Amino acid sequence: MPLNHRYRKNIKDFFVGRVEKDVASPRLSGEELHDVVSEYGDIVFGLQSGQQKFHGFGLTHNWVKRSIFWELPYWKTNLLRHNLDVMHIEKNMFENIFNTIMDVKGKTKDNIKARLDIALYCNRKNIELVYDESRVAKPRASFVLEKNAQLLVYKWLKSLRFPDRHALNISRLVNIEDCRLYGMKSHDCHVFMQTLIPLAFRDLLPKEIWDALMEISHFFRDICSSKLNVDHIERLQTNIIETLCKLEIIFPPSFFDSMEYLLIHLPFEAKVGGPVQYRWMYPFEWLDITVAM
Repeated sequence: MPLNHRYRKNIKDFFVGRVEKDVASPRLSGEELHDVVSEYGDIVFGLQSGQQKFHGFGLTHNWVKRSIFWELPYWKTNLLRHNLDVMHIEKNMFENIFNTIMDVKGKTKDNIKARLDIALYCNRKNIELVYDESRVAKPRASFVLEKNAQLLVYKWLKSLRFPDRHALNISRLVNIEDCRLYGMKSHDCHVFMQTLIPLAFRDLLPKEIWDALMEISHFFRDICSSKLNVDHIERLQTNIIETLCKLEIIFPPSFFDSMEYLLIHLPFEAKVGGPVQYRWMYPFEWLDITVAM
């Protein structure tokens, strides 16, 4: 993100009181990374050595081990050494968004611990926990739908019909009484993320929240395209960073882990490795199912 970007000076909507001045670390080539990891010795992991770490861990580096792949003579020349699986990233992203907005018990990221984090790190007084003499109340956040709105979404999903071979019959996965979706597969999440999320929540969420969800939906649609344009990929690389910042303003800190931030690396991998349809897990999972049958 540029050093003069407005989000860097926003001391209210992100980490309270902190101005972000750090710049992103440069992307190292394979040869440069090889030179770095070659400086570290071997760590023998086990019951007696579980606490071993390279000197300077957490201060100058975050390496916990040297991968055996670096022993391969060609590994440092690979442009794409670790391919991220878009299928599982998209599935996990969808589940986090849907379960949080629909307040699915046991799966939502908006729980008590999340509200404690909000009080500790954020300036969102309207959704902090309210302590009474006999109980602790959790005010409803703007990104969580009311019960009536949730029922509308589930009833809409129950009535959906798709063209043959486009998607599974999602209506069979809907349980209106429990307000849950059961048995969602990766491809169902793929269709939902790219097609249904903008439709399902358009009239039910505030515009700024719906806009951010729309941008995430369009990002996955574009990154999964069978034809990619380099200029467009570079725009995706810039835009996804700002979109994630918008989500940080909306959702609690506990919503985000390493999975959400993997989206930042997907445009680079698409530019280096080509369309994701040749690199994601769908063909291999279908092969496993066919062999099992």
